[in-house]
Amino acid sequence: MLIRTLRETRASDLNVKSDGWESARMLLKDDGMGFSFHITKLYAGSELKMHYQNHLEAVMVLKGTGTIEDLATGETHELRPGTLYALNNNDLHIVRPETDILTACVFNPPVTGKEVHDETGAYPADPALAEEA
Repeated sequence: MLIRTLRETRASDLNVKSDGWESARMLLKDDGMGFSFHITKLYAGSELKMHYQNHLEAVMVLKGTGTIEDLATGETHELRPGTLYALNNNDLHIVRPETDILTACVFNPPVTGKEVHDETGAYPADPALAEEA
């Protein structure tokens, strides 16, 4: 059984900060769960262009408001508490927080913990997965 608190995670090196966001990585690849789980804060006024080419992600908005734009279709959707979005097609998207947004996120395959977005807006592929292929 794994027991972790958000407070402890935020005070550790498992709390990763980057431009426009901060993510407490609560479960990671080495935990052996088959997914990773993060509590992520997206900062108001940022514009976060992301494209998880190597991961699928589901996000539940817990607090805050903003929008997400699907760049393939041009559709924009409102984000507010209780909204879930799933990037089930490695969707290229932009999140625009109007207020700070607090989210719970799940990634498959799980991340290792130190990832930040590369120049394409993706997290890098896990090298171990490439070796297995």
